[in-house]
Parts: sequence; structure tokens; C-alpha cells
Amino acid sequence: MLTDTLIRKTKTPAKPTKLTDERGLYLLLAPSGGRWWRFKYRYAGKEKLLSVGTYPDVSLAKAREARDEARRTLAQGTDPSAERQQEKRQKADAAANDFATVAREWLENVKPKWAPVYHGDTLKRFEAFVFPAIGRRPIAEVAAPELLALLRRIEARGTVETAHKVARACGQVFRYGIASGRCERNPAADLRGALKARPKPKHMAALPASELPTFLRKIADYDGEVQTRLALRLMALTFVRTTELRGATWGEIDFDKAEWTIPAERMKTNTPHHVPLSQQAVEAFRTLQLMNGKWPWVFAGRGPTTPMSKNTVLFALYRMGYHGRMTGHGFRALASTALNEMGYRPDVIERQLAHTEKNAVRAAYHRSQYLEERRTMMQQWADYLDSQRGDGQKVVAFKRERRS
Repeated sequence: MLTDTLIRKTKTPAKPTKLTDERGLYLLLAPSGGRWWRFKYRYAGKEKLLSVGTYPDVSLAKAREARDEARRTLAQGTDPSAERQQEKRQKADAAANDFATVAREWLENVKPKWAPVYHGDTLKRFEAFVFPAIGRRPIAEVAAPELLALLRRIEARGTVETAHKVARACGQVFRYGIASGRCERNPAADLRGALKARPKPKHMAALPASELPTFLRKIADYDGEVQTRLALRLMALTFVRTTELRGATWGEIDFDKAEWTIPAERMKTNTPHHVPLSQQAVEAFRTLQLMNGKWPWVFAGRGPTTPMSKNTVLFALYRMGYHGRMTGHGFRALASTALNEMGYRPDVIERQLAHTEKNAVRAAYHRSQYLEERRTMMQQWADYLDSQRGDGQKVVAFKRERRS
């Protein structure tokens, strides 16, 4: 029989050597210095070996326990090696079918259909709230109570809306798990009515059209950075989203065609958006080019590798006295209201707002059909803004004939 003292005193041999214990257990010493426990046994008339670990990570006592467990398995008519391989397969299957793995696979599948920002936000919520709690759990074993527990923790942070978004995303993962054979039911469906009610949506602050003349004059007189004043002017002239404006690069601006093409990956709708530029908008971009033309960003940030801060426009509106009354999104609402009152076709206005048509065939037709009409509308809109800033006439004074 072996002892720990004997094992420690045995020097590394010049060739592989066995130190035999009893009942089939021995320690294999290698010239490289490695020491491996092995259990030799016979099953179905054949001699076989079972690895028990390495010394000293596995002590003599632990090796004997593993040997005795293997002998009990043999006594029950099962091959210990086959049983171990089965356990390894089960662990591998569990790892491939844990919630995090299935969720990441689902996210990869939906990635081409989603806007990058939305996809990224969904992944961040999984990584922040879901994976730490149930990420390593086999998806088939996740039950409604533990899913509810993690959602309750999100609610406790005061982020009820986030809890609902997480619950919805988890439900989609479970449905994908059912379709791919990883689980049989969706516990998220059992939570209907269990979460706190969603807060009522808050509409983005936007000025009434009657305040447009004063607002435009305040933009023209803005005493902050020139870049910020031009950003405010272009928000009014193009009414794109703030994130689309601040992320603009010079490669997107075609001065010859007087057109700004925002690529799909920067759009909420994951569809390229063509923005016809009025003469006034082109002039604003030309001024910015003189200021920032050496950088990739139209609106340069503090360094050459980052664009203007996402809060620049909002803080400028605060400085102008519009805290709580106007936001970046408010430019869109204000333009939509005014243009509808002025008689422009709603479909054309919606296309300019990048509100996409759900019917793909109809959408493709409308993109080509409406571009020239939008180009005319945007020039007339820019002229109208200049007239409002200059003499303060009412919004309804610039009506155009409605189309039948």
C-alpha cells in the first residue's frame, strides 16, 4: 500500500514508473514530473483504465474514494468509464443549453433585422440583469418564480419599464428555446399581470407652433459655441433625430446632390434615410466643414475620435430658457404639426420623419416616389423658417394648396 510519505519521497524516474496501491489503484510517475492516478479494472472481459486525477491535487485519500466509487459502479453492472463519458456529455449539453447561450444565439439570429442601438441595448439588459441570475441555468429548468424574482429586483431599482422590457425579451428567448428543442414551455408567459403596471408614457416636450418665430430668433442669437448654434439650426431644417445629427460624418453628406444619406446602422428603423438638403442646410454644413472638415465627424466632440455629446442640444435649449418645454425630439413634433397645417401630404411628411412603411413593396415605391416631393417640401420649409424668424408672421400664413 502507498503512503503520502512514500509518494513525496519518490524521485522523478528516468522512465514511466507505477507506484501500486491496492484494488487496482496506482500512481503513474512520468519523467516530465507528472503524477497521474489510474484505476485498472476489467469490464466485459476487457482490461480498462479510469483516470482519477493528478497528485498532489488529488490526494491519496481522495484517489481511494474515487476508486471505491468506481468499484461500486462496477458492482451495479455499469462501466465507470462509460458513466463518466455520459456525465461529460450531459455537462456539455447543459452548457450548450443554458439560458445565456440560447439568449446569445437568439440575439445573433435577430441582429440583421434590428437597429444596432436596439440590439445593443437588449444585450446590455441581459448582461446586467438576467445572465448573473439565470445565465448558467439550463433553460429548460428555469421556472416562473425565479424569473419573477430577478424582475422584482429590477422593479426595486425604480425601473419598472426596464423590468417589462426584460420580461418581454426573456419571453422571446424561451420561445426560441422551444422552437430549437431546448425547452418545452415559456415561463415568462406565466408572469402576465405579475409585474407592476407600466408608467404612462411621457410625451417629449415640444413647443406649440405659435412660438416658432421667437424660438427661431433665439437660435439665431444663441451666444454659445457656433457648432451648437448650427446643430440647433440643422435640427430645425432637417428634423432628424438628435442621435442621427450628432453622429453625422462627412462621408454621408453629398454637397453636389444636396443630400444627406444616413446609413441603416445609424437609423432606428435599420433602413437608410435620404434627407434632401435645402440651400440653407447646405450652407450650414459648409460652415461646419470649414470648422470640422479635418475630423470624420460633422459635429466634433472634445477629441477627434468622438462626436458631439448627446446632451449638447438639450443643454443649449436649457440655456435658451426652454427647460421642460422643448427637446431635440420636439423639433420633429413641431415640424410635423406645422407641415400638416400647411397642407403637405401626411405620407410625405412621415417619410421625411423616417417613419417607415411596414409593407416592403409599398415602402420601396414610396421612397422613389416621394424623394423629389420631399426635396421641394424641405426647401419651402427652410424658406418658411427664415420668413418666420424675420417678421414673426403666424404659422398658418404660409399655407400651400392641398393635393387631392
